[in-house]
Amino acid sequence: MAWTAPKIPLTEHREESDVVDRKAQSLVNMIRKSKHFIAFTGAGVSTSAGIPDFRGPDGAWTLRAQGRQRTSKVVSTLQAIPTPTHMALVELQKRGILKYLVSQNCDGLHRKSGIAPDKISELHGNSNREYCKDCGKEYIRGACPDSGISIPPRCSHYVDFRAVATYEKTVRDHRTGRKCARCGGALHDSIVNFGESLPAQPQERAFSHAKKADLCLVLGSSLTVTPANEIPEIVGERPGANFAICNLQKTPLDQLSDLRVYSTSDDLMTRVMEKLDIPILPFILYRRLIIEVESKGEDRHDLTVSGVDVDGTPVTFLESVRCESSRRVARSEPFVLNFRGNLDAGLQVKLDLKFMGHYGEPDLEIIHECSNRKRDAQSLYLLEYNPQTGEWKTSKQDDLPTGDGMRDDVEKEGGAKLIATADAGMPDNVKPTPALNMFIDLTV
Repeated sequence: MAWTAPKIPLTEHREESDVVDRKAQSLVNMIRKSKHFIAFTGAGVSTSAGIPDFRGPDGAWTLRAQGRQRTSKVVSTLQAIPTPTHMALVELQKRGILKYLVSQNCDGLHRKSGIAPDKISELHGNSNREYCKDCGKEYIRGACPDSGISIPPRCSHYVDFRAVATYEKTVRDHRTGRKCARCGGALHDSIVNFGESLPAQPQERAFSHAKKADLCLVLGSSLTVTPANEIPEIVGERPGANFAICNLQKTPLDQLSDLRVYSTSDDLMTRVMEKLDIPILPFILYRRLIIEVESKGEDRHDLTVSGVDVDGTPVTFLESVRCESSRRVARSEPFVLNFRGNLDAGLQVKLDLKFMGHYGEPDLEIIHECSNRKRDAQSLYLLEYNPQTGEWKTSKQDDLPTGDGMRDDVEKEGGAKLIATADAGMPDNVKPTPALNMFIDLTV
């Protein structure tokens, strides 16, 4: 069954380097001829980031079947660095080569790597996304890795926001304990457990692109979980379309494949990108910061600092904000600070930003210029953090409109590079999955 594995895992096969290289060239030829290329990913694309798979020698299901506890180190999804495979898919998408990405993973690494929210279906949710069932408002959250929170069993190798609730929860209870800032409704996590329904919009988009695809590349998936595995199967069964699978173990759809590669996804995709002459760029953590100043009088003002995603979704990544001219430190959202000064004089406010630090981000100082001309306006700061160098880069866009116009502007600005979003859709009008007795996260 989809949530089980044998005590003796399926054998992992690794083809010789020259064989993988030859097959990488065959895949490149398919990509160059393709008009509508889609990719389908599973847990295998994230193992090199330190996130376990399920059916490998040390997979979650394999260990469960053997009655063993995990002894190897597991990296939190909040700290995991997107792999070469993640970054390669981003570059292919940016160039219009990869038309759509379908993922079974809920680790959030595809969105963190820079995949655009309208170019991916996260079929099984995103471990950092929560939403309000009442009004549809979505939020991206994170928790400090050393916070000592209790992790639900369905997400045992994640450290995320969902254990905020102080009451005892069942695995079917997706309430996070937070309330919606817009309507006050209860917020829910977006993880899809076995026996639960897939969100309608991502599923519909995934099937729609599969029906149009002339090439589907499967990376790191056992292709055993339904209905997700039906998506690449559509391409595999269509005459004239090409179907390629890269996985270390055999899959039930191997007989449909035109190209079968036994290697890690990183090994294959590194070779493919070299042959396409497209560089795989290093991972950069992108953050978007909105600063809004609201005047309460001639010399009294409120300054609000908030994170936002490329599509306008609120994002939590700050631990605190301090204003140099004030003793008060804002430690909870919304980060609102009061200050005094004459905006006519072009007042400058120095802000110290402290981040949650999942990637070791150092504090960042921003000097925000306020003026009468910009009264009650918003400014967008684009923050780029390089985990390799430990350095921040910042840029600024002034005079953003407020209200609904702000969201439209944010959607247009910045494009596909920026972190985590919630475009998974609402879980209504959905297609049920088979009811099973186990309830855990579906990163297969």
